Amino acid sequence: MRIQKCIIVAIMWCCGIVLAAAQVTVRVDSVEYNGDTIPHITFPTLHKFPPKQHKSNRAKQQYDRLVRNVKRVYPLAKMVRQTILETYEVLQYFPESEREAHLKRVEKGLIEQYGKQFKKLSRTQGRLLVKLVDRECNNTGYAITKAFLGHTRANVYQGIALLFGNSLNKHYDPEGEDKEVERIVLQIESGQL
Repeated sequence: MRIQKCIIVAIMWCCGIVLAAAQVTVRVDSVEYNGDTIPHITFPTLHKFPPKQHKSNRAKQQYDRLVRNVKRVYPLAKMVRQTILETYEVLQYFPESEREAHLKRVEKGLIEQYGKQFKKLSRTQGRLLVKLVDRECNNTGYAITKAFLGHTRANVYQGIALLFGNSLNKHYDPEGEDKEVERIVLQIESGQL
């Protein structure tokens, strides 16, 4: 019985090392079975994709560039989602008269904190960020901006985006146009990339 416990602990320890390297979350619980308490480990879903076959060297370079861009932009999209959730929760405690002032302070703070990082993005990365924000928030950038800052400022930001060949109204299509991006994001989330 003691050997079995040692083996289970060793397996859990090895799984923990492998999964910590991949930065994925594992849920460990215990379950009663026939009077004994045994560990119940829930592993995240790992998506298995066939190896990527490229038709040419140029196609491989384009795919590698897409992977690099998604790796750079995806954490920003997750940060945008988290910021939106936190801001929405905090706004619930403000009276209607103070909400706009709070949103201006939040916007100013975000520009100070992340402005340089966003300005360094290329046009391609900016387009990708707009789509990944739609993926993470289930809302377009325009709808989010309109909800928080109003119709006029949303139109101003949309106009700026259009100047750079982008649109805040772009939707994320994981089954169609953005199939490759979805594959890369799933691999990043499961720690395979």
